[in-house]
Parts: sequence; structure tokens; C-alpha cells
Amino acid sequence: MRVTVRLTLSLAAVVVSTACAKKPAAPSAQVAVADSTAGTTGAVVAAAGPAVPASAKEYGKVLTLKETTAVSAILKDPRSYEGRRVLVQGPIVEVCAERGCWIRIGGDQEFEALRFKVQDGVIVFPLSAKGKTVLAEGVISVKNLTRAQAIAQAREVAKERGTLATFDSTKIAGPVTDIVLTGEGARVW
Repeated sequence: MRVTVRLTLSLAAVVVSTACAKKPAAPSAQVAVADSTAGTTGAVVAAAGPAVPASAKEYGKVLTLKETTAVSAILKDPRSYEGRRVLVQGPIVEVCAERGCWIRIGGDQEFEALRFKVQDGVIVFPLSAKGKTVLAEGVISVKNLTRAQAIAQAREVAKERGTLATFDSTKIAGPVTDIVLTGEGARVW
């Protein structure tokens, strides 16, 4: 049985950035909250744990969470998830072409995505992962960026995408909220 939670994105500006760190360091979309007292009971959509094929490629640490929660729930109220361990499942819609250090995971609502960022060199996602399904675990971080910070971040993203020559900083509004799933482990199939 498939259950879909429909929530409306209420943030005025959400930036899902893709900037890579400079140095390597240690280490359908849905998300799971490790703390069941989080007050997000309406967001949990799978209790038995997601089915992962035996052929799934493993990246990073072993996944420990079993329940999943819609990405839309995180994007609707990111501060309520800040610092919490979550498990996200969905299609990989973009991969960092420069270092493979992040992926964007498509959400349960159209045009939604959550960035899963790992420390450079700890996990490297191949470009061929785009279009595949991922089950990814990590901790949500939420940062408020000034316009200047948002421009710097967007410039780095343009560099990673190979579109720096056409980058236009006048299109960047600020301040913005940056929501990231700091990655620890993932399974891709």
C-alpha cells in the first residue's frame, strides 16, 4: 500500500544549495524522524521500513532508521527537523558533477528536492546515479543565508554545474533558508 502525504510549501524562499567543501573530511522522496516525540506524527508514512533490493549499491555508513517521512514535511517546517536524524527515499534528480559529494533527492511534491551533502571524498556518488532511487540517512541542518551568502553559494553551484559563464547574481534574492540533509549513509538502486 502506498500512502502519499500532501503538504504545501510555506517558506517564502528555500535554497537547496550544492556547494562542495574544499577538502575531504571524515564522515517518491520520503524522510524518517529518529525522535518519535518530535510532534511530526502526520509526516510518517511508512512504519515497516522501506524495501531495498539486494542489488542496491551501499554508500557510507549502515542505515539505522526504519520509518520514512515525506520531504514535503521537512520543507514545510524545516526548523522542527533541524538536528534530527532522518531517512529519505526518492529519485536522484541531480548529482554533483565536480566531486560527487552531493545529490538532490526529489520530493513527494512536484518541484521539491532536498540536498543530501556528504563530506568530499568520504562518499562519491557517480553521475550514473541520476534517475535511480536512493534511501539516504543523515541529519537535517537549516541555515539562514544573507543575500551575499546566497550569491556566493549560487556562484559555487554554477561552477559545479559548468554554468559559471552565464551566472547572473542579480537573480539571487535574499535572505534565504538553506535546508540540507548532512549525509551519513545511502543505498542506491
